[in-house]
Amino acid sequence: MATIGTAKKTLTPGELLALIQSTLEDDKAEDLVTINLIDKTSLADHMIIATGSSSRRVASMAEHIVEKLKEAGQGRAQAEGKEQGDWVLVDAGDVIVHLFRPEVRAFYNIEQMWGVENPALKQQAARLY
Repeated sequence: MATIGTAKKTLTPGELLALIQSTLEDDKAEDLVTINLIDKTSLADHMIIATGSSSRRVASMAEHIVEKLKEAGQGRAQAEGKEQGDWVLVDAGDVIVHLFRPEVRAFYNIEQMWGVENPALKQQAARLY
């Protein structure tokens, strides 16, 4: 079967990671943390955790990630939780993205689950709880 037009290539995990990080930086995501999962789980190669200042900002960041991935030919990405905007998960295959409002991120502290210390998050959690 012939392909009409130009076929889009599949991004490597590193390229996918760089695209998502760049998109989040453009959106002014706060406290961006990237966790290498290669030797920890077969779920994905990388996890990105970031904070948005409001529910609307969190949902918007997720939409931008999905749009950028589709533009790059990676149309399989899914975002869950955009309606509420407290915690949005974007599954981009080799990269999983968690986007939080500040209070929700401090409450769940998923970095700690993966063995990553985040002193700023601990301070915020102490103030909130």
